[in-house]
Amino acid sequence: MIPAAKILAVRRALQSAFGVTEFESIRQLTAGLSTALVFQLIVKGNPYLLRIITRTDALSDPTDEYACMQSGANAGIAPHVWYTSITDKIALTDFIEAKPFPPAKAIQLIPELLSQLHTLPAFPYRMNYLDKMETFIQKFQEAEFFPESITRDLFNAYLQIRNVYSYTQTDLVACHNDLKPENMLFDGNKLWLIDWEAAFLNDRFIDLSVPANFVVRSDAEEKSYLKSYFGQEATDYQLACFFLMRQAMHLFYFVSFTLFSKASDKPSPFTKPQFSFHRFHDLIWTGAISLASSDTRLQYALIHWDQLQQNLQLNRFADSLAIVGNHQ
Repeated sequence: MIPAAKILAVRRALQSAFGVTEFESIRQLTAGLSTALVFQLIVKGNPYLLRIITRTDALSDPTDEYACMQSGANAGIAPHVWYTSITDKIALTDFIEAKPFPPAKAIQLIPELLSQLHTLPAFPYRMNYLDKMETFIQKFQEAEFFPESITRDLFNAYLQIRNVYSYTQTDLVACHNDLKPENMLFDGNKLWLIDWEAAFLNDRFIDLSVPANFVVRSDAEEKSYLKSYFGQEATDYQLACFFLMRQAMHLFYFVSFTLFSKASDKPSPFTKPQFSFHRFHDLIWTGAISLASSDTRLQYALIHWDQLQQNLQLNRFADSLAIVGNHQ
């Protein structure tokens, strides 16, 4: 189960962390879309998580990932780290047994946890996230997946957001950047963050936007969610930033999941989503839908396209642009 090339490295990890070279049992964990190999190990009767990075590209250096993970563990929001090896690309941490996470609980715990995360010492700065979005948008436009009439208004709206939205390095905070349900583990009492490979310095509203797709269903819930994060009622400016970033992320999910689903030389037929936005996220949240298949990823892209189309018709879009644009 463990690649032959990594067996000696795993033995070194076990010896360093626990004083043994063998585990009693092993189980591979396959949730999520990461290329890393993830296992539950039983060592001396206790469960631990073994994560082996398998990528060989320019982003495979785990130096930043392990530093961010350790920072989270020091703050008590990531599992305890027993061992890391940058050379071997191996990490051993506590294993968190996930329990069902009621959305009513999640809407309180997630923003409270993100408030802790975002006050950690600055993570490494890797990129301007919005600039990176634009490289995906350009690739998407060049591939001509959909007729321009379907995407024109979306890209124009994104340009409007970029024209008013401030993204300066001095305003950025320590972000996880991959807050899908499988990376937020609820143990029945406490919430933990795992899989820190995408962690870097970023805009706080990006981290806030992704989980909101799963737990925020109304204006009242949005205000409650942000109040839990800020520790007080969100200002009009904060509400506007949150709304605009959610629209940017809808576009990014539409573009990126389309690109991840189809070959660039094969335009896709356009079809309306089969589920509503909230229903689809409910199914992901409970594990009834996985984004592992190409067809499901494309359906998820269209879910975000449809939601963005609806949101751009709201008066709140123009109002938010004005509030953010006029903010000093």
